[in-house]
Amino acid sequence: MTTAPLPYRITATGIETADCVSMEVTPADRPLARFSPGRFAMMYAFGVGEVPISVSAIHGQRLVHTVRAVGAVTRALCRLRVGDFVGLRGPYGTGWQLDVEDRPDILLIAGGIGIAPLRPVVHQVLGRPGAFGSLQVLVGARAPRDLLYTGEFARWRRAGARVEVTVDRPGPGWRGSVGVVTDLLDRCETDWTRATAMVCGPEAMIRHTARALVDRGLPPPRIQTSLERNMRCGVGHCGHCQLGPLLLCRDGPVVGYDRALIPLATRER
Repeated sequence: MTTAPLPYRITATGIETADCVSMEVTPADRPLARFSPGRFAMMYAFGVGEVPISVSAIHGQRLVHTVRAVGAVTRALCRLRVGDFVGLRGPYGTGWQLDVEDRPDILLIAGGIGIAPLRPVVHQVLGRPGAFGSLQVLVGARAPRDLLYTGEFARWRRAGARVEVTVDRPGPGWRGSVGVVTDLLDRCETDWTRATAMVCGPEAMIRHTARALVDRGLPPPRIQTSLERNMRCGVGHCGHCQLGPLLLCRDGPVVGYDRALIPLATRER
């Protein structure tokens, strides 16, 4: 892990939604240490600044990051093209924990761009057939135009995953489910006492989803959440990402719900 950004060349880009771009990057020289699903990089737009971005796919030394244009740095990143360079440092934080000892059912629940940090888990589970129980992916978004990776859903289903999608505001031609992502929990076929759930999305969605899972009998330690605060240094020195007793760039972003329950009641300032 390095605290100085290393140059990475953009080797492919793809427009996901009106404000989200995926970019594949390859080390221009020395690569960073290997990433694992759930961990993040500090991504630097030269001359503008840097932001934390979770990895959304891992192909050896080639990494994919999905960036949403919401500020000066992310807008600059989304304007880059193939052949341009970004700076990366990391990997930072904690990742999703996949325990194969009891072949648990894997339940991934995503709100909005929260599917991006969970996507490598889908790839990892589907790449190890027989190592886990069922894989169920529940995806919620505000509107159909906000859904990410829809072109991959059919492939995930063919590989054995159950993928359910819902939106809050359906548009013309939408024939899928309408409602919040927790509405999809009733469709899950799982043993709630031994499943492993991973939840990523807006903080309010994480709170409501985790409570709904506990109400169904899933023990809090078997619920993993990905939390976010204003990360700046990435190494736990500046304190900007403090959430109760946690420094999320160091102790998160993936935190068990048993540890996140009380800190999640603390609103970001």
